[in-house]
Amino acid sequence: MDITKEQTGDLNAVVKIKLNPEDYQPRVEKAIKDQAKKAKLPGFRPGMVPPAHIKKMYGRNILVDEINNLLNDSLNKYLDDEKIAVLGQPLPKVDESKQFNWDFKDAFEFDYELGLAPEIAADFSSADKVTAYDIQIDEETLASRMKNIRKSYGKMTNPDVSAADDVLYSDLQQLSPDGAVFEDGISNTTSVRIEQIQDEAIKQQLTGLKKGDTVDIDLQKAFGGQAARIAALLNIDEDTAADLQSNFRITVKNVNRLAEADLNQEFFDKLFGEGTVKSEEEFTAKIKEELSQMMSQDAERRLDKDLLEYAVEKVKFELPDEFLKRWLKVTNEKLSDDELQGGYADFAHNLKWTLIENQIIKDNNIEIKYEDVLALAKQRLDAQFRMYGQGVPDEEQMAQYAVQFLQERENANRIFEEVKAQKTFEYLKSVVTLDRKEIDYKDFSSLK
Repeated sequence: MDITKEQTGDLNAVVKIKLNPEDYQPRVEKAIKDQAKKAKLPGFRPGMVPPAHIKKMYGRNILVDEINNLLNDSLNKYLDDEKIAVLGQPLPKVDESKQFNWDFKDAFEFDYELGLAPEIAADFSSADKVTAYDIQIDEETLASRMKNIRKSYGKMTNPDVSAADDVLYSDLQQLSPDGAVFEDGISNTTSVRIEQIQDEAIKQQLTGLKKGDTVDIDLQKAFGGQAARIAALLNIDEDTAADLQSNFRITVKNVNRLAEADLNQEFFDKLFGEGTVKSEEEFTAKIKEELSQMMSQDAERRLDKDLLEYAVEKVKFELPDEFLKRWLKVTNEKLSDDELQGGYADFAHNLKWTLIENQIIKDNNIEIKYEDVLALAKQRLDAQFRMYGQGVPDEEQMAQYAVQFLQERENANRIFEEVKAQKTFEYLKSVVTLDRKEIDYKDFSSLK
C-alpha cells in the first residue's frame, strides 16, 4: 500500500491511496471464510458452506466492502499518524477514467480531497476589552413584572377580540422561506402574552384577533432576540432559539384576559408560601430580587455572545470554503443550492468559533471533566422538571436521571459542548478587560 499527500492549496490537499492485491486479499479471504461459517444456504449444513461457493455467489460484494473498510481504516490512520487536522470528512474524488475489474487481482488507486484546518493563534490579554452590562431595574420594568404576576393569579375571561393586555392561547408553527408551514418543523401550543411583544408593529398585528385567526410573525423581532423567552415559548433549548431565523404562524385557539389579583395575604401566600411575604412593600422587594437574578443571567448571556463575536472578529483566518460547501452538499442530500448559499455564512461563523474555542482549550490545558458534564446535565433536567410543574427529584434520583440522560449520545455531545463553551467563556472573562457599563433594562433589550 502506498499513501501520499499532494498539497493543492493553502487549505486543500489530495490524499492518494494505492492498493495492490497483496494489501487486500488476506482481508477478503478472511471475510469470505467468516461468511461461509455463518451462511445458511439450501443444500448445506450450517457452517459447512464451502468458501469457494460463497466467493462465487457473494465475492464481489465482499471485495467491495473490504476495500472500503481498508480505505477508511488506512486513511484515518494516515491522518492520525501524520497529525493532519481536517475539517469535515475527506471526500472521494470521482475519476471516470479509472475502471476496475473487481476480479480479486486489480491494483486500485483512490483519491480523497481534504479541507485542512487552519493554524490559529488565539491570544487574548487585558489589552482586549469587551463591554459587560450591569442591568438596572427601572420602574416601568418592575411595574410590568408585578402586573404580569398579579394577572397570573387573577380571574380569567374570554373576550371575542384581543386587546393589548390579553393572552393568545395559540398553535405556533415554523414556516419555510416560501411562507408554507415547514414539515417536521418546530411547533408548540402555548400562551402568547401580547404585552411581552417588544416590536410595536407586531404587537398591533396581535391585537384585534379572534378565535381561529392566523398571523405570521418574526419571533426574533417580536421579542428583541431574547433567546430565553423564545425558548420558553417554543419549548426548545436556548441555543436553538438564538439561532432561529424562521417566521412562525400563530393560530389563535382562544383569547384570554386576566384581571389582576388583589394584593392581599392570600395572594402573597399562594405566590411565596405561607407567611413569607406580609405586605405590598415586601412583595415589591421580592419581585425586584427575582428581576435582579433574571437580569444578571441576561447580562451574562449577552457577555458570552459579545465575547464570541469579539473572538471571531479578532482571530483572523481563512477556511477552505469551496471544499466545505461541497462537503455540506454531499452530507446533506436535501440541501438546495439556495439554502447552502443562504446558510453558509452562519455555518462558517460557527465553525470559526469552534476552532477558536478548541485552540483556547488546548493552549491553556483546560480540562472538561465528567463531573462537570454530569452537573450541567442535572441542572438542565432540574429546569425541565420545574418548567412542567413536576416535583424535583432528590439529589440521588436526579443523579440517576442525569446518568441515563447522558447515555444518549446526542444528549452527551450537546451537554459536553455546553460545558466546553462555559469553560472557554470563563477563561476569556478572566483574561480580557471587562468594561462595566450600567444600562436600563429597556435599553438593554433594544441592543442588537
